[in-house]
Amino acid sequence: MKQTGTRLLISVVTIVLALAGVQAQASIPEIKPGTPFTPLEPTREEAITTQQIMSNLLRGHYERKRLNNALSSEVLDTLLDDLDSTHSYFLSSDIKEFEQFRNHLDEALSRGDMKPAFYIYNRFQQRISERLSFVITELENNAAEFKFETQETLELDREEAPWATTTAELDNLWRKRLKNSMLNLRLAGKEDKDILELLTKRYQNQLNRVHQSRPVDAYQTFMNAVTRTFDPHTQYFSPRNSENFNINMSLSLQGIGAVLQTEDEHTKVVRLVPGGPASKAGNLEPEDKIIGVAQGDEDMVDVIGWRLDEVVDLIRGPKSSTVRLEILSGEVATAEPKTISIVRDEVKLEEQSAQKEVIEIQDGKETRRIGVIDIPTFYIDFEGRMNNLPDYRSTTRDVRRLVNELLDEKVDGLIIDLRSNGGGSLEEAINLTGLFIPTGPVVQVRGARGDVDVLRDRDPEVLYAGPLTVLVNRLSASASEIFAGAVQDYGRGLVIGGQTFGKGTVQSLRPLTEGQLKITQAKFYRVSGDSTQNQGVIPDIMFPSLFDKEKIGESALERALPWDTIKPAREVSSNPIRSKLSHLKELHEARISDNPDFVFVREQKALVSEMREKTQVSLNEAERRAEREENDERRLALENKRRKAKGLPVLASLDSDEADSTEKSEGAEEEKTDNSEEEEPDAMLIEAGNILLDYMRMSSPGMTAQR
Repeated sequence: MKQTGTRLLISVVTIVLALAGVQAQASIPEIKPGTPFTPLEPTREEAITTQQIMSNLLRGHYERKRLNNALSSEVLDTLLDDLDSTHSYFLSSDIKEFEQFRNHLDEALSRGDMKPAFYIYNRFQQRISERLSFVITELENNAAEFKFETQETLELDREEAPWATTTAELDNLWRKRLKNSMLNLRLAGKEDKDILELLTKRYQNQLNRVHQSRPVDAYQTFMNAVTRTFDPHTQYFSPRNSENFNINMSLSLQGIGAVLQTEDEHTKVVRLVPGGPASKAGNLEPEDKIIGVAQGDEDMVDVIGWRLDEVVDLIRGPKSSTVRLEILSGEVATAEPKTISIVRDEVKLEEQSAQKEVIEIQDGKETRRIGVIDIPTFYIDFEGRMNNLPDYRSTTRDVRRLVNELLDEKVDGLIIDLRSNGGGSLEEAINLTGLFIPTGPVVQVRGARGDVDVLRDRDPEVLYAGPLTVLVNRLSASASEIFAGAVQDYGRGLVIGGQTFGKGTVQSLRPLTEGQLKITQAKFYRVSGDSTQNQGVIPDIMFPSLFDKEKIGESALERALPWDTIKPAREVSSNPIRSKLSHLKELHEARISDNPDFVFVREQKALVSEMREKTQVSLNEAERRAEREENDERRLALENKRRKAKGLPVLASLDSDEADSTEKSEGAEEEKTDNSEEEEPDAMLIEAGNILLDYMRMSSPGMTAQR
C-alpha cells in the first residue's frame, strides 16, 4: 500500500483466511442447559486502552466528534443493535434498564470505566444462554410434537420488531426458529433422527461457547460499537485480530482468499481476494453465508453461532489441501444449502497481475480488434523496488508492457477492465493514470484538519493516446475509483459498467496497549473536487447488474461518511465525450434491447429482487417445497431462454450447469456449453467494445489506437 506521510490503508478488511496450519480446536466443556452465565469483569489494561482509543478518535478521526451525551446515546443504540439486531434475545425490561446508561457512557469512556459496557454484555450472554437452553430442552422433550402440516409463518426481518415483553413471547419466536431450522434440514434431504442429532449438537456447541466468553470478547464488542459511531471503517482490533489484519496487509495469503465477517449467527463472505483459490474456483460469492466446514473427506462441522476467529481457524490449512464449505446463498433467505470444495493455495503475485487479450468485434463488413487489459488489483513489489531489482513487478510496469504488445498487435482501441478490483496501492493508481494523461493532478487527499494534498502525475510521457474505455462494477473500489474518476474528469475515456463501491476514505493503524486501532483520517477527492466516498464513480453508460446496492457498497454501510465536494484541483476543460453521451446511450440501448445476456441479467435481477422482498417464510413443508420448486423452475426458465436465444443447448436442471450471471464479478468464471470446451464470450466486455467503436466512429471515422 502507498504510504503518504503516515501509513495509509486504502481497503478495509475484517479477517482474511491467510495462514497455513489448521489450529486444533480446544475441547470445550459441555454446559448443562439452564446454567447461569458467569459475569465477566473488565481488566486494568482495557481501561488504559480505552483512554488511548478515545484520545485517538477525538483528536485524529476525520469527523471531529465531541464526547458528550449525544455520542453516549448513539453508542448505546449501536451496541444494542450490534448485540441483538433482530430483537430476539433482550426483553423490553432489559432495554428499559439500560436506559440508565444513555447519557453516561461518555463519562465512563473518558475514565476508561468499562463496567456499564460489561453489565450490558453480561446480560446479553445470559439471555443467549437462556434461549439456547430453551431450544435444547425443546429438542430433548418436544421434538416429536413439531408438525409441518400446519399453517404457520416466521418473520425474518425483525429489525423494527418491538422488544418482547415476556419470556413466553421469546419462547414462541424461538420455537418457530427451531421449526424453521428443522424444516430447512428436511428440505435438504436429512432424516429426522439426523436432524435432531445435528441441531442438538449445534445448539449445545453454541451454549458451550457462550460460557467460554472472555473479557476481550466483551471489550471488543463494546469498543467497536464506539468506533462505529464515527464511521464503519474505524475499528478496534484485539491482539488476536490485529494478527489477522497484519497478515492480510503483508499479503501472506495461504488459504482460500476470502474476507469474512460475522452477521448475526452466521459467517458471511464480504469479498474474494483476486487471484485467490476461492476466486478461481468460482463457487463462492460475496453475501454467501458459511454454515459448515470440513477438512477434505472428513465430516462437516456445523459452525453456525461460532466466533469468527474460530471459523477462520477451521478454514485455514496447508497449501494444496482441500476444504469443503457448506454455504447458504446470499440471494434468497430460504435457499437450500450447498457444499463446495476449494483447494487451499498461496495467492501469487503473478496471478493477481494484469493480463491482456484481444477481442474481435464485427463493425459492418470490417472486423475490429479491441485490446483488453484486466487488472485484478493495484499491486507493487515493494521489496523488489527497495532492492533495486530491474524486473520487479507493479501494475504500471506490467500495463506499460501489455499496452505496447497490444499496439504491436494493431488493436483499434483499448479497454481497461477494473471489474471487482478492490483497490491496492495508491501510488500505482496515480502512476497508471499517468500512462494515459499528460502531467497533472490525479487525486486529492483531505485530512481531518481540512488540509488538502494534491497528488500528481509528474511524468510528461503519454504512453497511449488512443480510444480508451474503463469497465467497472459495484466491487470496483478505492484505487480503482481514483483511476476511473481521473479518466472521466480528464475526458480521457469512457467509463462504463456499474456504479462503483464508493470507498473514498483513508485509514491508518495506531498501536495500543492492547491491540490496534484502525482510524479514518482522510478522504479522497477527484480532480473535479467530487469525493469518491459513498457515491463512488457513476459510469457514463450504466450496465444492468445483479449487485444489490442496498447490501453491497459504501452506501449500504451504516454511518458511512457522506459524499461532498472541495475545490477542483484544476479547471476541467470541455469534455469531448460529454456531448456524445446521449447518442452513445441511444445506440447502446438499441443494441442490448434484445441481447440475450443483457435481457437475462435484467430479468434475473427482477426475480432476485422479488425473492428478497419476501420477509416471511412458511413453516408448512408442502408450501416450502412448492415455493422452492417454483423458484428453481423460474430461474431455469430464464437461463434456458438465454441459451435458446444464443443457440446453446438447454439445461435439464440448474444443477447440470448453473449459470447465475454473465458478469465476470457475479459469476467468477464464464460458463461452458455442454458440448464444447470453448468459453462463452463475456457479454459485458463485448458491449463495452461496441460502445468504444461507436465513440470512435462519432469522433473520427479513422480514429484508431496510437502511441
